[in-house]
Amino acid sequence: MSFAVSADAYDRFMGRYSVQLAPQLADHAGVRAGQRVIDVGCGPGALTAVLADRLGSANVCAIDPSESFVAAVRVRLPGVDARLASAERLPWADRTFDAAMAQLVVHFTSDPVAGLSEMARVVRPGGIVAACVWDHAGEYGPLSIFWQAARELDAEVKDESLLAGAREGHLAELFVEAGLRSVEDSALVATVNHPSFAEWWVPFTLGVGPAGAYAAGLDPERRAALQERCRQLLPAAPFELSARAWTARGRT
Repeated sequence: MSFAVSADAYDRFMGRYSVQLAPQLADHAGVRAGQRVIDVGCGPGALTAVLADRLGSANVCAIDPSESFVAAVRVRLPGVDARLASAERLPWADRTFDAAMAQLVVHFTSDPVAGLSEMARVVRPGGIVAACVWDHAGEYGPLSIFWQAARELDAEVKDESLLAGAREGHLAELFVEAGLRSVEDSALVATVNHPSFAEWWVPFTLGVGPAGAYAAGLDPERRAALQERCRQLLPAAPFELSARAWTARGRT
């Protein structure tokens, strides 16, 4: 799935959570000085920035299928080799990297196992592949309130709970299917403070991802009803929300 939105829109929508996950995922993957690492599905660069800070920009490569995101990474992190590509077809030779990482990406790839297999292909023997995906199925993700409200108002709504890796243990299963060894899974938590309901809600109207597309496709009356139901479900502002991401890592 390609996100045909601006980097700023993504930053306001999911970036506020992904910047909390990035250092945790880098720690989980054991990223350390001297390594060369690829960020697969880099978005506007939340994880890429952490990797560049720890390893130096020259040791970090990144890909994303969205032109706006690749352009943003090139501007924000000019020393990073950022390219337009998909997880299923990485434009690097076998055994190029010490580690390959994918933050909030596996569930949007057209073929998750193929994408993970490609990540394994470009990592040296014994290297690390690591990824994380929001707990959409367990309803402890950053979009849980939104989708709960949507389901209450529309029983036919298709949320993100069935996406690859969204249920506990599934991401690790995909890693094993992709041929990775010594697979381990765990969970990460991101906590974000929201000063107002509007600060939480407005990013949903920017058309980012399935939730944004759903909100954008509603007529004004139904969108207003969804907005109001979300307001009712959330604590009074200011409020803090925590979201869980399932993570897995394995060796090539």
